[in-house]
Amino acid sequence: MQVVLASGNTGKLAEFKSLLADTPFEVIALSAVVPDFEMPEETGTTFIENALIKAREVAAATGLAALADDSGLVVPSLDGAPGIYSARYAGKHGDDAANNQKLIEALTGKEQRQAYFYCAITLLRHDRDPTPIIATAAWHGEILHSPRGEQGFGYDPLFFIKDFNKTSAELPRELKNRLSHRGQATATLLQEIRAGL
Repeated sequence: MQVVLASGNTGKLAEFKSLLADTPFEVIALSAVVPDFEMPEETGTTFIENALIKAREVAAATGLAALADDSGLVVPSLDGAPGIYSARYAGKHGDDAANNQKLIEALTGKEQRQAYFYCAITLLRHDRDPTPIIATAAWHGEILHSPRGEQGFGYDPLFFIKDFNKTSAELPRELKNRLSHRGQATATLLQEIRAGL
């Protein structure tokens, strides 16, 4: 079954292709179906709302099932920031270096550096699907004072996992995919699909 990923993020596309490699789902890039598609404005106040907005618009534009996730970094000592604004925390959407720098500056002088990545994934069979399949998960760690590692994207170089003594950007891809918020949410999504929900 072909499923369009409601994102232009090549890092997410690679992760979802890897996560769903041994399933009946073939994840295809949005650009391969609708090359000039403009993602809708994320007007929701939660990760789940934004994932649904994206999936519904993409399903309507492509006529195919749509898979969308909205994910980000939540830092409790910053009142949950960057949260749903993670990709555009520093202003420009997708500027990882600027977002990381703003996060480092925002945490200057703070002792509490705990954080978690949160992911909400939704699968719509079509744009009017009244029963979307939704799965969520969180991945806990803490924020370092400076980046480490070359893998991954986004806040991965700052997100430290104590059990492995590594940042997300230092983990092998297979391990990161298993541990991550997106990996956990995808596993839950697959369980729900198999249960026939």
